Amino acid sequence: MASDHELVRAARRGSPAALASIFDRHWPTVWRAAYAVTRRRELADDVAQDAFLRAASALERFDERRSLAPWLARIAVNRAIDLMRRERQTTPMADIEAQAASDRGEDRELHDAVAALPLERRTVVVLHFFLGFTLEESAEILDIPAGTVASRLSRALTSLRAALEAANHV
Repeated sequence: MASDHELVRAARRGSPAALASIFDRHWPTVWRAAYAVTRRRELADDVAQDAFLRAASALERFDERRSLAPWLARIAVNRAIDLMRRERQTTPMADIEAQAASDRGEDRELHDAVAALPLERRTVVVLHFFLGFTLEESAEILDIPAGTVASRLSRALTSLRAALEAANHV
């Protein structure tokens, strides 16, 4: 099986098969990153597809000294954040909250508590706990210092603990 860097080099040379392999290998992570920020399947689909299109057109700028997964996730998270900011300006918050409340998951209370976090805190929780990125990788994805990621994560966990305790779940 070819490495990510081998696939990137082949895709840069115009190989559709290499691009398809990158897509197949990283779609789940990119989609989960988009969904974790948007909390809506249809938006996650759109964001993930857009992220791959943007990545394909930007492969020449990809730094091969870095890992491909965080780079792709960063594109998806940034696109999702941009979309959510635009939507927040045009969609009443009650509509967004109603959509999030209708979403059913394994642990609805936890997902609802995460969804209620401010976008910056929700994003670091998703990257670190749901997608498994390290603090450093999350910092790279978000283009912020690792200390800022740690601070946001700490504040998010404090908020989550309080929300879950209030709901008698901790």
